[in-house]
Amino acid sequence: MDFNFENELKDKIAFVTGGSKGAGKAIADRLLKAGATVIITARNKPEDHGNGVHFISADLSKPEGTQKVVEEIHKRFGRLDILVNNLGGSETPGGGFAVLTDEHWEKSFQTNLLAPVRLDRGFLPGMIERRGGVIIHIASIQAKLPLYDSTLPYAAAKAALVNYSKSLSNEVTPKGIRVLTVSPGWIMTTASVRMMERIAESSGGTIEEAEKSVIDALGGIPFGRAAWPEEVAELVGFLVSPRAGYLTGTEYIIDGGTVRTI
Repeated sequence: MDFNFENELKDKIAFVTGGSKGAGKAIADRLLKAGATVIITARNKPEDHGNGVHFISADLSKPEGTQKVVEEIHKRFGRLDILVNNLGGSETPGGGFAVLTDEHWEKSFQTNLLAPVRLDRGFLPGMIERRGGVIIHIASIQAKLPLYDSTLPYAAAKAALVNYSKSLSNEVTPKGIRVLTVSPGWIMTTASVRMMERIAESSGGTIEEAEKSVIDALGGIPFGRAAWPEEVAELVGFLVSPRAGYLTGTEYIIDGGTVRTI
């Protein structure tokens, strides 16, 4: 089978949640370069918006936000071929289970699990009708390596997302839809850089020492560094392409070897 790597996503409509920064922005840029029409969403319009992607303002942690996005994409573009559920994050305080309230748990699950579930539910009927489409769920290695003292609800939500993704693939793959999970480890985003600066400032050490402290907290990264957003984006770009046409129902870990078990 021959593949045209240039414009391999030409005529495809792709939607990347959380696509205004970090790995989400890198994924949106990667799909754009492959020829796709790319839509992103965030609560606030990014300052550097204008690189060719379409932007929809919405808060996907709320049901009305996901509904707004589904309706607007169907109205403006008529369909969706590629859905990358990249939105996620943790804003809960450190300190373990005792400091976490119901609100902390609910907010984390709304963002990291229920937002993808609602978007899948909104776009899958059209994909099934056309017997074609790809859904990517961006999870995390914390589904396997939870950090109980800092991101317990986030880790639990991502573990649920991995399980849901596998279950969904079993249901919709026979109907022509590929569903895959990508679980990154530590990614050196702008937010990560700022975190390294804060750690270095508070400890009186260097940025390099701050990075080492994070690597040590993860139990070590054999590759010796965090992933760059573009490296995660390249994996996603392959998985949504025709070159990965036989791949579905699988979790792909991209963590530089952080997870030491199989």
